[in-house]
Amino acid sequence: MHSLPKSAVAALLLNTTIWGLSWTGTRALEGMGLHPVWATAAIFSACALLLLTLRYRELPLLWRHPALLAVGLTTGLTNASFNVAVAYGDVVRVILLFYLMPVWTVILARLVLHEAITPRSLARVALGLSGAFIVLYQPRLGLPLPQSLPDWMAVASGLLFAVTNVLLRRLHGLSDGARAVAMLAGSGVLASLLGVLLSASGVIAWPLPLPAAAAPVVALWALLFLVSNLSLQYGVARLPANITAVIMLAEILVATFSAWLLGAAELRAQDLIGGVLIITAPWIVRDRPVAAQPA
Repeated sequence: MHSLPKSAVAALLLNTTIWGLSWTGTRALEGMGLHPVWATAAIFSACALLLLTLRYRELPLLWRHPALLAVGLTTGLTNASFNVAVAYGDVVRVILLFYLMPVWTVILARLVLHEAITPRSLARVALGLSGAFIVLYQPRLGLPLPQSLPDWMAVASGLLFAVTNVLLRRLHGLSDGARAVAMLAGSGVLASLLGVLLSASGVIAWPLPLPAAAAPVVALWALLFLVSNLSLQYGVARLPANITAVIMLAEILVATFSAWLLGAAELRAQDLIGGVLIITAPWIVRDRPVAAQPA
C-alpha cells in the first residue's frame, strides 16, 4: 500500500484550515458594515492584485490557455453561488449540500482524468460524507435533499468546486502562479459583479464608508487566502482528485472546532465522532497508484 505524499496533504490541510477559519474575518467585516458578498469581493480582489504584483508575468498565460479562464469562471461562480446560498438559506444545510462535492469529484475525475472508480475511492467518499453528515446533522433539517433555491445553489457551488479541482489537476503542467491568478481574479471579479447586482436591486447595502480598521482585516485575509490558494495548487497537482476532495472535508472540522474555541458554538459528541471519520477517510489509499492521464 502506498502512502500519500505528506507535503501535498499538509498543503491541502493548510488550505482547509484557512478556509475553516475564514468565517472569523467575514464576521468581523460584517460587524463593520460590509456585507459578506462585498467582503468576499474586497478580499479576493486584493488577493489577486497582491499575486499579480508578484507574478505579473503569468497574466499572458490566461489568454494562451483558455482552460485557465474556465478555472477563473468556475472558481468565481463557486464563491458567488455559495455566498448567495449562505445569505438566503440555512447555513448548516447549505454547507452540508456543498460538501456533496466529493461525489461530483469522483465522477468528474473518472470522465475527465480517467481516474478509476475503485472500491477504495468509493469507501473514502462514503466515510468522509458520513462524517460530514454526522457533524452537520440537525434533526430539524431532515435528509440533505435540495428543497429551495438556496439549497440548489449550494449543490451547484459544490459541483462547480469539483469542476475547479478537476481542471486544476488537468492543468498541473502549468505553473502554480498561473492557476492561482486565474482562481483569485475570477473570485474577485465574480464576487464584485454579484455585489453590484444585489446592491443595485436593493437586496444588500452598498459598501458604506468603512472604518480604518477594515483595511488591515481585508489585507490580512487577502494574504491568508493567497497562501491558501498556493497551498491548494501544490496539493491538487500531486494528489488524485478524489483524495483531494475528501481531504477538503477537514474544513468542516476546523470551522466547528474554531467556533467552539471562540465560544460561537458548543462541542458535541457527534462532532468528535464525525471528525474521526473525516480524518480517517483520506487514508484509505490504493494498493498501487493510478496515474492521471491527460485528456
